[in-house]
Amino acid sequence: MLEEMGKAARAAAYKLAELSTVEKNQVLMTLADRLEAESADILAANQQDLAEARQNGMSAALLDRLTLNVERLSGIANDVRQVCQLADPVGQLIDGGQLDSGLRIERRRVPLGVVGVIYEARPNVTVDVASLCLKTGNAAILRGGKKPGAPMRQLFV
Repeated sequence: MLEEMGKAARAAAYKLAELSTVEKNQVLMTLADRLEAESADILAANQQDLAEARQNGMSAALLDRLTLNVERLSGIANDVRQVCQLADPVGQLIDGGQLDSGLRIERRRVPLGVVGVIYEARPNVTVDVASLCLKTGNAAILRGGKKPGAPMRQLFV
């Protein structure tokens, strides 16, 4: 399963690396809009996660980190929109120069390819990582913690 996931991510990375800034920003704006449009479903799924977490004895502090409400979900959507406003790093010139022979050599920023992230299962982290990876033209393999965090995963299936 992990090998298949890696192969799929690598194939996606090639496609993501070719996206223009406009295309990446369109996808990000769609994600932000879907977060708001599907808020009722996301919040309902979050309530299920919270119930399961309470049954498993999760502390109040961890429950708070897992809890979504309309304001928090709106904040997550706005964070995605802020990523759209960031300069696209892909293709930016880092340094370079011209050799005596006339050959120009440049170093430019390029996507890494596939970014693997292991993180605590907090709803906003899934969206934050996915947004930043998309903006930088990278595929991502996200591995949340064992604690519940399903509402945001639904958006990426």
